[in-house]
Amino acid sequence: MQPELTPYDALFLDLDGTVIDIAPTPAGVTIPEDLAAHLDQLVRHLGGALAILTGRPIEDVDRLLAPMVPVAAGVHGAELRSVPHGEVASLAAPIDAGIVHAVQRVAEAHAGVLIELKRASIAVHYRQKPALALPLEAALARILDDGPDHLLLAHGRQVLEIVPRQVSKGAALEAIMCLPTFAGRRPIMIGDDVPDLSAFEAAIRFGGKGLKVAGEQFSQAEADFARPAEVRGWLAAMAVRNSQS
Repeated sequence: MQPELTPYDALFLDLDGTVIDIAPTPAGVTIPEDLAAHLDQLVRHLGGALAILTGRPIEDVDRLLAPMVPVAAGVHGAELRSVPHGEVASLAAPIDAGIVHAVQRVAEAHAGVLIELKRASIAVHYRQKPALALPLEAALARILDDGPDHLLLAHGRQVLEIVPRQVSKGAALEAIMCLPTFAGRRPIMIGDDVPDLSAFEAAIRFGGKGLKVAGEQFSQAEADFARPAEVRGWLAAMAVRNSQS
């Protein structure tokens, strides 16, 4: 059941697979022209309590949602912007160059694999070659076995990502909920993938809820939204309804 959005809520949104459709590559996504306008209306309705929680760097958030420059946690919480148009704080050290080079060598050995460098993490996309999931996972696990122990291998929608162990979307949601604009509100987190699970759990700890988008992680039967287009429709409806109240 999709909830009504009240002025006492705080809204947290994943991007890819949640409000924008999955594309063959991260750079190939299409942004509906009215998405930023609806989100901006909701920012005003919620008194500023809207944040983006994404695996993308925050600079990608700003490019995709322009002219918005929202509160955001990027790279699964390794980056944080606490106020709109504010500075972006780095909460994790850059990935060691030796790890980057080792991952690049793995990718070069498998045609169709895409590497995405994000300073504090490195993502290996195999959407164009899904049969490579297990060999890539084994190769990346070997790299981490020989590397520093502050990194781990995370799974996503046809992507494997080396990320700092101490960061998560759940930790990012908790940090944002402590900000004056968000404190005391009911958090609603919408996401579609494994990294969003920690944010669902954090939202529930703050008296809120997590809403699932169907896809590769959640079935239609267990999801609250059938697809990103349905999330966008809900956001548009909430924006219009609350602009009239």
